[in-house]
Amino acid sequence: MAQGYDVVVVGGGSAGCTLAGRLAAAGACRVLVLEAGPLGWMPEILDVTSLAAAAPGHPANWAHPVELRSGSDANIPRGRVLGGSGAVNGAVWMRATPADGWGLPGWTWADMLLRYVRSEADTDFGARPGHGAAGPVPVTRPAGALLHAAAERFLAAAAACGFPAEPDKNAGGAPGAGLVPGNAVDGVRVNPAMAYLSVAGGLDGQAAVRKAGRREDPGPLTVRGDSPADRVVLDGTRAVGVRLADGTTVRAGEVVLAAGAVGTPHLLLRSGIGPADDLRAAGVEVRHDLPGVGRGFTDHPAVFLPFTTDDPPPHPHARAAQAALDLDAGADPAGDCQLLLFARPFAPGGPLHVMCQLMQPDSRGRLTLPEADGSPRISYRYLRTERDRRRLRHAVRVGADLLRAGLGARVGPSGADLGSDRGLDWWIAAHLTTAQHLCGTAAMGPADDPLAVVDPALRVHGIERLRVVDLSVLPVAPRRGTAATAVAVGEAGAEFLGARPAGTAG
Repeated sequence: MAQGYDVVVVGGGSAGCTLAGRLAAAGACRVLVLEAGPLGWMPEILDVTSLAAAAPGHPANWAHPVELRSGSDANIPRGRVLGGSGAVNGAVWMRATPADGWGLPGWTWADMLLRYVRSEADTDFGARPGHGAAGPVPVTRPAGALLHAAAERFLAAAAACGFPAEPDKNAGGAPGAGLVPGNAVDGVRVNPAMAYLSVAGGLDGQAAVRKAGRREDPGPLTVRGDSPADRVVLDGTRAVGVRLADGTTVRAGEVVLAAGAVGTPHLLLRSGIGPADDLRAAGVEVRHDLPGVGRGFTDHPAVFLPFTTDDPPPHPHARAAQAALDLDAGADPAGDCQLLLFARPFAPGGPLHVMCQLMQPDSRGRLTLPEADGSPRISYRYLRTERDRRRLRHAVRVGADLLRAGLGARVGPSGADLGSDRGLDWWIAAHLTTAQHLCGTAAMGPADDPLAVVDPALRVHGIERLRVVDLSVLPVAPRRGTAATAVAVGEAGAEFLGARPAGTAG
């Protein structure tokens, strides 16, 4: 085996970089991060106005084929670069809500709030209780020249339609309309690798932006790019290392899977950890029967409502996602739908969009491994219940109301489709996508939960020295986007492994 490390983190994405940065900064152990993609960043990764790195076929992402519902196939991009999906996303930095507590020790809203605060340098609300001013991630909201006219109309239209204002989307208050907080500075998407690996090197977030892509590794931390993992190496029921795709093996005192909600369960299954019958059917030697791997995941089904305006082009540094309306579409006072305004066209000359999302769907998905050395099969099973279909119809109709109230000219759906449940269901099915907030493919829970994969300290049930630290562990996706929560999970993992920043509690 290659040189040993105290902790090997598989995956240099949001949670993995957070965990590695905190562990290395504590200086108590030697940490190796194995990232499947490159370490350098292309211009479109740094440019917060661009979503090109998430486009199909771009080398910075894995394009996983998925089935959204029966007969509806798509590809979902997952980051394949240092920073993970946090390096290719829309730089939306919204916390989960107090209603999203997962009912386990160490995972209450109070626990999560400490982690959110610890992570943030909020330039707007950092001095207020419940916000952070000294964390590694800069958090800002569009203002001045960076605030697009469509965002102002969006908020005005929401008010005209009777929805309350929610000026601070990260305050944990009642849902409403407000500006979207984001992690960007001067047009640069500050991904978690920039923010947290800089912590280990003694840099602040601004210095991380300036030094993006050319940081030297500090002593206790090694980051290795172009190093896809093949499987976890087990000695009986103990993890002892990671075998890479090139056949080499790295020994570790503790193995942490942080490869994301697709990559982590895929690695577990390839390692023989998962539902025994499914593993045998795929030709994989069963090392540990763990039925919950890949079962019961959640995400946010969504459709994009296109519209046009006569607005001038946005400021060169303005983020696309600018304003959001969270609302109750199904007796959920914490909000179970979200309308997210994209005030920048996805293609030159194209329309703007309102993304209509169902944030608390009934549907549960399944990730399986059909063949031992193959790719995962991912089935979302979206919109299988009438309740889900009804609530997503409601979100689309609210979006159409905002357009009529002055936001812009609707491109689709037609008035006839909006006026008919059957017609609107057809339109939604034809335009269905996912918000790419996948959670729960290795869900946490107590040992007596037959579908729990990890315990509340993120240790894999039945396997020593193996943890999962990414969005795989959340039993249910939160009611808001997941970027900030992925970092909070990384903060939690660092706590459980003994690294707590000086002067903090929790």
